Amino acid sequence: MGSVEEEMKEDSKAVEDSNLEMGSEKKENRAEMQKKGNKDKRKKKLKQRRNFILRRFSCIRMDDEYPTVDEPTGEGSFNMQAVTDRTPTHLIVMVNGIIGSAQNWRYVAKQFVKAYPKDVLVHCSESNSAMLTFDGVDVMGKRLADEVLSVVQKHPNLQKISFLGHSLGGLVTRYAIAVLYGKDFTRKSHEENGDCKLDESKESLSEDKYKGKIAGLDPVNFITSATPHLGSRGHKQVPLFCGLYTLEKVASHTAWILGRTGKHLFLTDGHDGKPPLLFQMVNDSEDLQFISALQSFKRRVAYANVRHDHLVGWSTSSLRRRNELPKRRNLLKNDKYPHIVNIETAKTAISQEETDVRVEGFRIADMEGTELLYEF
Repeated sequence: MGSVEEEMKEDSKAVEDSNLEMGSEKKENRAEMQKKGNKDKRKKKLKQRRNFILRRFSCIRMDDEYPTVDEPTGEGSFNMQAVTDRTPTHLIVMVNGIIGSAQNWRYVAKQFVKAYPKDVLVHCSESNSAMLTFDGVDVMGKRLADEVLSVVQKHPNLQKISFLGHSLGGLVTRYAIAVLYGKDFTRKSHEENGDCKLDESKESLSEDKYKGKIAGLDPVNFITSATPHLGSRGHKQVPLFCGLYTLEKVASHTAWILGRTGKHLFLTDGHDGKPPLLFQMVNDSEDLQFISALQSFKRRVAYANVRHDHLVGWSTSSLRRRNELPKRRNLLKNDKYPHIVNIETAKTAISQEETDVRVEGFRIADMEGTELLYEF
């Protein structure tokens, strides 16, 4: 009996010891899990704090394979590029519309950098923002040209250049590329600084070197989106006016509210026998070669809104007469891009059938015709 009791006591003690061990293991596991949980919380807080600091100050985003960096360039404009082992060679210039700013392009710029991280430097222009967009297409075009030159001079490895302009920004960009077309701006900069002077033979060789280039770079893409290429007068170009001539006339008389830009858009700036500026921009002149500059780009694309755009009509943004617009029921969707409903290569020949709308003695029909059209 004694031996049996002793064995029972030993078994009971063993069970107690086992329970104590299990209890201690559970306590250790709970402590370890709590410690891990606290560590995860600290990591999460640190990550949130780091992301806040990066967004607030350096604008570096780490959510992609190649993080993107925003480089402020003064006056609100900025460059965006990916952090890679290669220096970008392709400059993409983005230009805002009326009362817009460089910030309008932040998301789009990031998409370009994500798509081509090792190739592109995206510059979001700010030289014509907010109230400065009332200064007129020509003044804004010259400002944009100066801004582009400043970027090019700071990045000597650039080889190619493309432009993307939204609404009024498309007109501003068309003027700017004419200013930047086929000229040796590096030589001009040296002469202004008194660094050197070139003789006539070297000067002619320099001009030949930059022939067909924009700001000394190879032009690649010229893209406009919802740009009033034909202005906002005639041909029912502003859907908001419902095609009523009376409303259009009243609007043209109040265009001064938008400053010189309003006069340019409503084609009321012609004087002393000179046509309105938008008419001048459909031809080369002695000073500015608008068409040659445009033709120097490998691809020229105009995106036009088929509907739901109340300020810029389908005709003016696609550079066609109203009777040349396709029927909406016949528009074909693009398989690759669902939001694109029609892709059309423009006809280079001018149709004989014209609507003879005249503004200040000049025909709007004379402004129409382009290279390539995309609509959505």
